Amino acid sequence: MDMEAGTRPATDQEIYQRLWSAIAERQIGPGTRLKEEQLSEIFSASRARIRQVLQNLARDGLITLVPNRGAFVSQPSTEEARDVFFARRTIEERLVEKLCATIDAGGIERLRNHVEAERRAHSNRDIAAAIRLSGAFHLLIAELAQSQILADLLRDLVSRTSLIMAMYRQKDVLNCGPDEHNAIVDCIIARDAKKALAVMHHHLAHIENQLDLEADRVAARNLEDILGA
Repeated sequence: MDMEAGTRPATDQEIYQRLWSAIAERQIGPGTRLKEEQLSEIFSASRARIRQVLQNLARDGLITLVPNRGAFVSQPSTEEARDVFFARRTIEERLVEKLCATIDAGGIERLRNHVEAERRAHSNRDIAAAIRLSGAFHLLIAELAQSQILADLLRDLVSRTSLIMAMYRQKDVLNCGPDEHNAIVDCIIARDAKKALAVMHHHLAHIENQLDLEADRVAARNLEDILGA
């Protein structure tokens, strides 16, 4: 796709983020082949740059590089899905426990505003925004808890969760909704770590229980339609 006159080329990080978002928001389905040549044209970037971005996505578990075949959006197994949710429970319960002891007025405002944005997305039936905000809520908790190591781990796990939900979620079910997130925020604000842990555990179990191995796959779409806008 030709770049418009005066428009600067996308950076590697911007290309990464566009692909990451398209995969995480289920616009590009598991198993989709990502061709270097096609992506190079879409982003007006060299194949060497595209290859590096794909390697970074593979490092983060979003795609799989198959020798002599190319790059494909990862297709996590059900066993991998269970492991991802186990890891998320362990990490997020630690983050919530920590945040209950350290939350300040600014953090409370950010959490409240985020949940309100989720409510608007759900009310407007903006599925892409709801999915993005849902994952971002959990990453916001990690940010506010000020644990960079756990935040980095969680970002990878949230990405993998999006792939898992893209493959196995029941039809018309979102990752998780603002009501459950609001309940978590209420517990954090009350500094009730015990209840916050229980609510977070229930919340993640609810997401996991939405998995359906017979779920329809994401409908195939042209990559230029998805990424070229």
